[in-house]
Amino acid sequence: MTSKLEQLKQFTTVVADTGDIDAISRLKPVDATTNPSLLLKAAAMPGYAELLNDAVKASKGDLGLACDAFAVSVGSGILKAIPGRISTEVDARLSFDQPALLAKARQLIELYDQAGVGRDRVLIKLASTWEGIRAAEVLEKEGIQTNLTLLFSFAQAAACADAGVFLISPFVGRIYDWYKKATGTEYVGADDPGVQSVTRIYDYYKAHGYQTVVMGASFRNIGQIEQLAGCDRLTISPELLQQLSDDQGRLARKLAPGKTAEPRLSLNESQFRWASNEDAMATEKLAEGIRQFARDQEKLEALLAAKG
Repeated sequence: MTSKLEQLKQFTTVVADTGDIDAISRLKPVDATTNPSLLLKAAAMPGYAELLNDAVKASKGDLGLACDAFAVSVGSGILKAIPGRISTEVDARLSFDQPALLAKARQLIELYDQAGVGRDRVLIKLASTWEGIRAAEVLEKEGIQTNLTLLFSFAQAAACADAGVFLISPFVGRIYDWYKKATGTEYVGADDPGVQSVTRIYDYYKAHGYQTVVMGASFRNIGQIEQLAGCDRLTISPELLQQLSDDQGRLARKLAPGKTAEPRLSLNESQFRWASNEDAMATEKLAEGIRQFARDQEKLEALLAAKG
């Protein structure tokens, strides 16, 4: 029997959720994703000291540009170890400013271009706010493909599909965390609210013929991953990838096209905001996620400033 990781790769594209190039080289995912929190962790590793110094020199005192340059340097290094694509995140503090999101996304693509990396190997990550989704819609038409992250609600998923975004990252573990805290219940298997959320979105997309890729993210344990085997893609931390690699048990496919789903949902801005307002979990986790990424962005800027 092959490992669960190898079995998973038979019907799901495995993505590494890390900025650790050594881990990526060892575990051999197809794609990789980073975010401000992961970049902050990477910045603390001795192997990245030179990249940090180079980013500071190239930015000429612009800390935002320094962060972008570091992100692109890490991303470019990761791309040498994987056959697929890297997801690089836009500054979370811009999450409610569509023009600023567009400008920053285009800047990241330009930095990758200067590094010799084509846009066909990059996904721009944006928070799944209304403004983020609208910015993604514009970018997709420009040939810049996007990864809509911090996605917790069905309304967000429906709006992303209508906008024609390339990929969404619905969060499993953070939904699980919220419901566990709210109810005191230790959810397992198919009863996990995070698993149920991604399953619902996957079935909806496939039933209505959406081309948007569903990439489950934010896992707390391999049980959640096993329940979503068959999802288009799953982005997984090196620790959980290693657990899957070490486990020789049988892994069954859980998700597959062909199931019925609810009617197609098309939301305007006011309907989207109302649906978000009615979902306490999604509202809280989206705001919390944006704040967390913003704080880690600020810490990374402070680290770069100290090197300047």
